Amino acid sequence: MPDEVMNVLRLLPKPTYETIYMTFASTFFACLMGLPLGAFLYSASPVGVRPRRAAYALVSRIVNALRSFPFLILMIALIPFTRFIVGTSIGPTAVIVPLSIAAAPFVARLVEAALSEVDVGIVTAAIAMGSTNFQIIRKVLIPEAMPALVSGLALTIINLIGYSAMAGAIGGGGLGALAINYGYYRFRTGIMAAAVIVILLLVEVVQLAGTLASRKLLSKM
Repeated sequence: MPDEVMNVLRLLPKPTYETIYMTFASTFFACLMGLPLGAFLYSASPVGVRPRRAAYALVSRIVNALRSFPFLILMIALIPFTRFIVGTSIGPTAVIVPLSIAAAPFVARLVEAALSEVDVGIVTAAIAMGSTNFQIIRKVLIPEAMPALVSGLALTIINLIGYSAMAGAIGGGGLGALAINYGYYRFRTGIMAAAVIVILLLVEVVQLAGTLASRKLLSKM
């Protein structure tokens, strides 16, 4: 096996682990923030279980503003906050903070859309039985919307894989840092290509797993 190929194989494991660590940790925290936010957006929307136009308009605009904020600029702007939370602004752990904040509005919109797709008749029946808003969301809407939520989770992970690659440009680590520091700056196209291939493989695996899980849930409904 050529030395160049061996060098690439030696370099790949650590940044691959860092990318997976950053992606799934930030997905977890993004879901913690985005799920209740999305449930609120649905509940307060004009078609929700408890419409509140003023609150919905305000929160919706904030979510839209955060979603449209360029990630690299957001990451730089959050450096003081990141340093306060984790004690550093460099490395995979530090990147989790801006990744989570960047993905939370995306998760919120996915949750809102998934809950909005649930049959209105089911919600009406739950209201007629005297269920509270929290019970309707937890026991009716979320179980019914689970296939769409799983598909949205896969999309979130895929987006975060891309964001984590961008984070490598400013000290975030992972496959993005490998491609830039070893591939681009040192003119080693083999390393850059290998990093891109691994990123594509991760995306394919996540997409396949999300599709299979969503179909399995649909078949049980």
